[in-house]
Amino acid sequence: MAIERGIREQFDWGLFVVVCIIATIGVVNLYSATSSLAGVRGELYVQQIYWLALGSGVAVIVAAIDYKYYERYAYVGYIASIFALIAVFVLGKSIRGTHRWIQIGSFQFQPSDFVKITTAIAVAKRLSMDTHVEKWTIRDLLAPGALLALPVVLVLAQPDLGTAMIVALVSLGVLALAKIERRTLIILTLSSVVGGLLMWSFGLKAYQKERLTSFMDSDKHKLDSAYQAVQSVIAIGSGSVFGQGFMKGTQNQRHFIPDPFTDFPLAVWAQEWGLVGSLFLLACYLFLILWALNIASTAKDRFGSAVAVACASLFFWHVIFNVGMVCKILPVVGVTLPMFSYGGSSVLTMMIAVGLLMNVSMRRSTL
Repeated sequence: MAIERGIREQFDWGLFVVVCIIATIGVVNLYSATSSLAGVRGELYVQQIYWLALGSGVAVIVAAIDYKYYERYAYVGYIASIFALIAVFVLGKSIRGTHRWIQIGSFQFQPSDFVKITTAIAVAKRLSMDTHVEKWTIRDLLAPGALLALPVVLVLAQPDLGTAMIVALVSLGVLALAKIERRTLIILTLSSVVGGLLMWSFGLKAYQKERLTSFMDSDKHKLDSAYQAVQSVIAIGSGSVFGQGFMKGTQNQRHFIPDPFTDFPLAVWAQEWGLVGSLFLLACYLFLILWALNIASTAKDRFGSAVAVACASLFFWHVIFNVGMVCKILPVVGVTLPMFSYGGSSVLTMMIAVGLLMNVSMRRSTL
């Protein structure tokens, strides 16, 4: 009872409030983004509320279980997620030539979303096991490198370049906590450059290369691969300082913005609420990321710190990629805006991350 009372007293209200703000304005924005759509899509905001409610319940459960159990069973969760990725190729539902979804009855989920967390937790466990006094060498990085490489390769095979990059970057954020010798860093940097060139030459399909380069010459591709980004920038610019008003965004109401509820909800928000509204939303994300890093810096052990860094990295890279592609400064890679974009798997993944942060935060002091 004393432990439960201590946990309640350690409840992280700052984390709770900022997540509620982001999720709430996300639903409001989704209502506007789908207001001119007929049929099922016009009711997506209701489904989003259900997903957020389910995600909140999952977050509560994740926060209630001491994160030491996640450390103990980190590899079990990792292996289960790898099997789920493999199952996509056998049981997966093909959408636009990709295999990313598993459908069970009327329910479908995207395993690669959850792999972002399971891989990071597995890498965090490996990091917490480190008892080295000296800095890590290439040999020390082989195990976490293998943990990271397998899911990245499987996600790339779906193919899903955006998610593969997120999986890699989130786990690399965790590995940044390790002390790595300078020679090893140089070798890794050179290897990354060579690997990137090989991936560009032999690993990417033609449409993926076009998507990655079209944003640099949008005038040439404004009617095909750069169409989404061009329309998004038009929406953002027309929002000016204070916006056109709720449900009055012309680009969205006239259906010029593709995927306004998944990849480009920020364009809808920026046009309706302008620069002021956009800065407020970005300030909320900045607060969330900095708050997560503060939790990491005050965690009572290395694993807790690594998990909090993983969650901060997850939010950071999702925001960077989504805002970048919406503003046409990064290629369109299909990365959602945390708790703002529509999507069951995405919402659940982000709420699991919130639950993990709450878990580490509540246990920063010995209870």
